[in-house]
Amino acid sequence: MIFFTRGIVSDDEILSGILGDSVAKRATENKLYEQFAYLIKDATFKHQLSEDDAASLYSDTILVVIENILNKRFEGKSSLKTYLFQIFSNKCVDFLRKTSTNKMSVYKTESIDDLLVAVPDETKSILQKLVSENEVNILRTKIKQIGEKCQQMMMAWSEGLADEKIAFEMGYQSASVVKTSRLRCLEKLKALYKQI
Repeated sequence: MIFFTRGIVSDDEILSGILGDSVAKRATENKLYEQFAYLIKDATFKHQLSEDDAASLYSDTILVVIENILNKRFEGKSSLKTYLFQIFSNKCVDFLRKTSTNKMSVYKTESIDDLLVAVPDETKSILQKLVSENEVNILRTKIKQIGEKCQQMMMAWSEGLADEKIAFEMGYQSASVVKTSRLRCLEKLKALYKQI
């Protein structure tokens, strides 16, 4: 199956690529991401989101669409673009609702720093050190559980390497592939943290 020349790929090619072997699947996922990436810019204007928030919501959308294709939840009653756009729009609206209403106060907790104000100085530093050590240990344990490739990518990213450099060093096709893969790794990490 030869596609991925410059230009738009049909819905049928995307669907068959995602349902295909792992090499075609990865390439198709990248093309799907790139083909509709202009929606990120649209969301920054339409919903007044930051580019980072819009990109994160878009990446989440791509992951949902891929999962729905694999699980046969995408029935093809609309074009893939329409389907993806609707999910992305819903995610943007949900994000705006969550951040702009009083409901968000439920998710806000007091920070450790706020609680430490009432503690004497000598105790404060000991508590801060214990909390920091515990958080680092939990993070190390969880990172070991997400797989070697994810570990390498997360370490490179945490050291400030650009996506282009990570793509080159780890053999990915492009920076957008690295970003999508990193978001998957972060989702795995989040899921592991929810189990705590």
